[in-house]
Amino acid sequence: MLMALGGTISVPGGARGTRLTGAEITAAVPGLAELGVPVEVRDVQAVPSGDLTFAQVLDVVAIASRAVADGADGVVVTQGTDTLEETAFLIDLVWPHEAPFVLTGAMRQPAMAGADGPANVLAAVRVAAAGESRGAGPLVVLNDEVHAARWVRKTHSTNPAAFASPNTGPLGHVVEGRVRMLLAAPRHEPLSAAFDRERLEAARVALHVVTLDDDGARLEGLEATYQGLIVAGFGVGHVPAALAPRLGALAERMPVVLTSRTGSGSVLRHTYHAPGSEADLRRRGLIDGAFLDPYKARVLLRLLLAAGAGPQDIAEEFALRG
Repeated sequence: MLMALGGTISVPGGARGTRLTGAEITAAVPGLAELGVPVEVRDVQAVPSGDLTFAQVLDVVAIASRAVADGADGVVVTQGTDTLEETAFLIDLVWPHEAPFVLTGAMRQPAMAGADGPANVLAAVRVAAAGESRGAGPLVVLNDEVHAARWVRKTHSTNPAAFASPNTGPLGHVVEGRVRMLLAAPRHEPLSAAFDRERLEAARVALHVVTLDDDGARLEGLEATYQGLIVAGFGVGHVPAALAPRLGALAERMPVVLTSRTGSGSVLRHTYHAPGSEADLRRRGLIDGAFLDPYKARVLLRLLLAAGAGPQDIAEEFALRG
């Protein structure tokens, strides 16, 4: 048995707020009934993906965990693609089961020509039911590609092939209905999913994207309202020299994680040494985000803060998971 959790899909041109339920989504998938895989469908969060919260995503994880404990062989979740790369990584950090947890969505609405939702749902169910997916951790399946939640990114605003894993490529493909897993992503011990909701809400993490001639004015007073900061620096992890002292001062008050705004590749550690370079920022106390992009780094830091992790624990977790 598979558990399919919605996620609802908006229908353009319909009545205000009109959405397809999970049952309507699965009923519109050609070939799904012929797979011979019993699918239990349940709607759990009827909200746009841009409105999802950490707490709601963790609620979905809890429901999926109970389904696996009750005998489900895997889980498929449909959601909007706006935040899919972030929710997938959040789930990846806490999912403790060998059973596949597969997320999918659609780049084209159901009423549009060439709607991709049905094909993506069918592929996601195939992947969730495949023995090759067990132990692979949460996966994202769109356009017949299987991506690790750890690496996947939305790289285009409208293209049906928007989801990619720039640092690794897909783990596998669905070819003629067969799931072909070509790579295995490393798995780490999951963080606990039992977060105190008040601490989760209080763990506010800011994201600052460094830009040309950035004077850091937006960072003034940040420590009064935020508990952590992600810095999306130039290239390999650089910022204007004038910004470095401000970031160093913040790093004395809160965890500040250095990432790259480029979308792929790692920040460096000790190649450049000028003021504002990655080596200079590390000397000032910034944490190395390694291969984590800014959005995923923010997810990890917020969970760690919600769990009460101290500075050394946070640095160690980023060294492990970055």
